[in-house]
Amino acid sequence: MSKAVFDIDTKAAEDRLMRYLAIEGQSGEEKLIAEAIIDDLKSIGVPASACRFDDAHKKIPLPAQIGNLFVSLPGTRKGPGLVFATHMDVVPLCKGARPKRKGNRIFPEGTTALGGDNRTGCAVLSTLAQTLLQSKLDYPPITLLYTVREESGIQGAEHMDPSLLNGAKTCFNFDGKSAADLITGAVGAQSWEVHIHGKASHAGVSPEKGISSTLVAAIALAEVKRGGWWGKVKKQSNRGTSNAGIFAGKDGKPAGDATNVVTDYVYVRGEARSANARFAAEITAAYKAAFAKAAGMVKDDRGGRAKVKFTGKAQYPPFNLPESAPAVKHAKRAAEMLGLKPTCVFSNGGLDANFFAKHGLSTVTLGAGQHEIHTVKEFVELAQFAEGCQIAVALATLKA
Repeated sequence: MSKAVFDIDTKAAEDRLMRYLAIEGQSGEEKLIAEAIIDDLKSIGVPASACRFDDAHKKIPLPAQIGNLFVSLPGTRKGPGLVFATHMDVVPLCKGARPKRKGNRIFPEGTTALGGDNRTGCAVLSTLAQTLLQSKLDYPPITLLYTVREESGIQGAEHMDPSLLNGAKTCFNFDGKSAADLITGAVGAQSWEVHIHGKASHAGVSPEKGISSTLVAAIALAEVKRGGWWGKVKKQSNRGTSNAGIFAGKDGKPAGDATNVVTDYVYVRGEARSANARFAAEITAAYKAAFAKAAGMVKDDRGGRAKVKFTGKAQYPPFNLPESAPAVKHAKRAAEMLGLKPTCVFSNGGLDANFFAKHGLSTVTLGAGQHEIHTVKEFVELAQFAEGCQIAVALATLKA
């Protein structure tokens, strides 16, 4: 059980979280929540001139209203600067979310997800700023970083402008459940997609004249499974996971037009993950080989074959901080100050921290009460949210 160390305005923090949860902001549509955050920060004494956006939205290959938001707090003492980060976007299941408090938890009212991932992080960072300024605490230069499009492939963090970090090399990212669980590493991922062009024909009159793209895909995925490349993948000392998540036709419609027509086109998209970037690429290569092999196995009555176009690419890199890293030691000290028992965790999901590491930021990710994320059962545990606010202030004020 943690103990309160800092005088944090808990009611203001919870009210802030409720406001943030009620604001729309799916990936690429973060303008409203960013404006609310800036207004909030200005109301607690952060000058408007301290808030800046980068041009990540111009580099992201998907629609994006704004770039990442950087907020500079000059600090009261000299020393290495710190970054406190979170992401502003929520998943599509949160559209129309209405937060409702029941006891010590916040739930969605209705049949949506809540958006605790990651409006808890947004509220923690703004509460950190309020506490530092209003309690006149001693802290080094700090940059608050609110990213965009994390949920759509960590794109805001990938394309962020590191020059706006004011030279900081240490980051604490709020995006999780518990303040005691220090996420110090995470898998990397590859994404892949395949377009399968077959040939249509009447499935009842002359099926032999067709080339079924559905059959090509089915054979390929069965081949992947048979080769041990599906789901949890173990090859000698290497470990990873893979999945084919989207199986569709043209323009996102169902594959095929009718039951009496041999399917002429199928689109499949999937991913591969591993702590070893080379092994993730090896998993993707196994999928590519399976689709190429399957294309040669499905022919029409004249020997014609399907055409397969397979593309795979790195989505985000893996990273793994040693427990001896200064950022990890700092996070452990902060947790212990609150009476928590910190544990280093390796995540099988991607985080902004994956790209922060690539940008030279040594990053530890902590939690602030998210539970059952990306589901209609999502809720925020307010006691853990309070711990997240407490540990943020501890991290900001502890001397290295």
